[in-house]
Amino acid sequence: MPIELRDLRWATVTAGHPSIRQAAEALNVRESTLSRRLRDLENRLGADLFERTANGTQLTATGEEFIALAQHILAATDAAFARMKARGQGERGELVVGICSALSVGNLSVILAEHNRQHDGVEVRSVEGSRTALLTELASGSIDVFLSAASPSAWTDPSLPLWNEQIVVALPVGHRLCSKAVVRGADLARSRILVNRRDPGPDYETLLRGRLGDRCRCAFVGHDVSLDRLLGLVAAGLGLTLVSEGATTAIHSGITYRELHDDDGPVRIRFAAYWKETNRNPALRPFLDLLRERYSDTAPSFSSE
Repeated sequence: MPIELRDLRWATVTAGHPSIRQAAEALNVRESTLSRRLRDLENRLGADLFERTANGTQLTATGEEFIALAQHILAATDAAFARMKARGQGERGELVVGICSALSVGNLSVILAEHNRQHDGVEVRSVEGSRTALLTELASGSIDVFLSAASPSAWTDPSLPLWNEQIVVALPVGHRLCSKAVVRGADLARSRILVNRRDPGPDYETLLRGRLGDRCRCAFVGHDVSLDRLLGLVAAGLGLTLVSEGATTAIHSGITYRELHDDDGPVRIRFAAYWKETNRNPALRPFLDLLRERYSDTAPSFSSE
């Protein structure tokens, strides 16, 4: 018969008390039950662990060696159990978050910092890419959650509307529009607009085309680069670009920012979280709960529409 963890634990508790009676009281079991289990354990080992006298019990030399080993086994088992329990509750493990380049600063930084404070045992790994590629990875289970500009799509699994940010125009210093307090859509007609092919660049292009219509006539130039490099191209005078307000916190020489307005005021864009209903990663649920807690009052629609 194999030795059970209970046998190790009961023997260890007995070793810490001067008598079997006191050990039984600590374990909340009958003295006769504990005494019988210890005798069965000694019979299976073929050696006495305790020397029993009228004054109580004390460990034999074999018992001291056995108890040291038992304590090591119990500590390792308890630690493993705690790790598995923490993983099951989303307190340990890994969470893979797909993000667009516009989310490298601002609200995302705040969310990740708060999540790390609350769940420092979860390793968050971020993956950047185009919306199409990241949605494909999300569907396949390669990433757990995708934070993206919220726009109509064929995504049928759950999504959660998050924050919305004001759209600003990044201009090279000295550009004619720098003299304006705010930039209106019509001011951008016939401009050379640098658009990141990554999310939410395509949304910005769609937004301008929709608002300007036949007046647009902008030259949209697609790039597959980081936001910082895209701003570098603007600073070099190669065109303008649109960014979310969160991106303006990063200081970039040679760049001036102006708010983009329409007849209703500042133009804004909403972001959302997407995930698979069938995702079983325990670390995902606490992350979604944090998003819901922070953005519980957000509306489920695109604020820029």
